[in-house]
Amino acid sequence: MSIAESLNPDLEGGVLDAGTVPSGGEVASAYTGAAWRLTMRSFFDNRLGLVGLVLLVLLLLFSFIGPFVYHSDTLVANYSINLPPGPGHPLGTDGNGRDILGRLMLGGQASLIIGIASAIVTTIIGTLWGAIAGFFGGAVDTVMMRIVDVLLAIPTIFILLYLQTIYHPTVTLLIATISSVSWLTAARLVRGETLTLRAREFVRAVKVMGGSRWRIVYRHIIPNTVGVVVVQATFTVANAILILATLGFLGFGLEPPAADWGSMLSGGVNYIYDGYWWLIYPAGLLIVLTVLAFNFIGDALRDALEVRLQRR
Repeated sequence: MSIAESLNPDLEGGVLDAGTVPSGGEVASAYTGAAWRLTMRSFFDNRLGLVGLVLLVLLLLFSFIGPFVYHSDTLVANYSINLPPGPGHPLGTDGNGRDILGRLMLGGQASLIIGIASAIVTTIIGTLWGAIAGFFGGAVDTVMMRIVDVLLAIPTIFILLYLQTIYHPTVTLLIATISSVSWLTAARLVRGETLTLRAREFVRAVKVMGGSRWRIVYRHIIPNTVGVVVVQATFTVANAILILATLGFLGFGLEPPAADWGSMLSGGVNYIYDGYWWLIYPAGLLIVLTVLAFNFIGDALRDALEVRLQRR
């Protein structure tokens, strides 16, 4: 079956009746829909991608729905300290007498919100920066990408620790801090994709029709980088959660009684030689599972988009 036949079932024997000829917009719409159906089918055929998706759903339910099912004092020390897992406290209590399971749910909310929000901010900044630099080229591209190169040359941990030292740690500040060092990679990827797209026929056609440069960037270039952007965004969430965990482990996370998994892991390490495993392993396991979930989803999306592009 030809491409035309697949897009229009009224085509018989390779001859299209004049009354059934689809318009250019209809053909483009049908092709786009078919391409994305192929992408989704390829994604759901990827077992690791499905595992990542299931893990993510479970983590979201645990963090945001769990507190409505499991009630405990997560901010106030109302229990004995370092109680082992048992009735009333499935994962025991911490060194301040707070319920571990409830704290993990609270920490999950902060970790996922900060990770996802950082990925959104990173994607917006990186996409705009890379698309503008790649499309305009010349001096604009040179200046913008040299700024990226200089920032990439500075060790990330130094920037993070400096910002966290001079400012009071809050969810908003952590999102801004993590985004400030994460958008650089996205910018380079989008810029590379833009350099390819700007030489395509549809971009030339828009120029001939009188379309402005800015219109081409936000109406044609950016939408066509969505594949690279979506995949990079999933990896950015995983990276943001790891950065947050690192800051929390170093003591620069959210201030108590607020919780994040990195800070909980850092507090548990103090008891590593006392046999209080419930202070260490649950938080560490949740960090690992969350990062794996987003990495699996990112890998599956990348493979699915490559399949879609190979069929074009």
